[in-house]
Amino acid sequence: MEKNRDLGLLIMRLSTGIMMLLHGIAKLLGGIAPIQSMVADKGLPVFISYAVFVGEIIAPILLIIGYRTRLSALVFALNCLAIMWFGGYSIFSLDRFGGWAAELPGLYLFAAITLFFTGAGKYALSNNNRWD
Repeated sequence: MEKNRDLGLLIMRLSTGIMMLLHGIAKLLGGIAPIQSMVADKGLPVFISYAVFVGEIIAPILLIIGYRTRLSALVFALNCLAIMWFGGYSIFSLDRFGGWAAELPGLYLFAAITLFFTGAGKYALSNNNRWD
């Protein structure tokens, strides 16, 4: 059973990390002007918008390779919360199709929280540190 657990954690890390990394790459290629606008609308300094690269590029890469998974999952989860806040998601409402309005960032958030509590599993670059 432990082997299946480790394989499941690998699949969770790869799928979550790759999908978020694609968002980060899009921001690298297309710019972060929309993010800067959202940050400015909240009355915060625009330089904070560059943290998106930590949450959508660095943390996902660390999740994918399984290095300091718990720490990178924590950063990833904080990024998801920031997405919900800056993006103006209503966490207490449904969209027009009956789904949760914050469904996509919510799925990422809960995957990150899961990895924070479970760690990387044995199929990881590092798995002997408390942050793995």
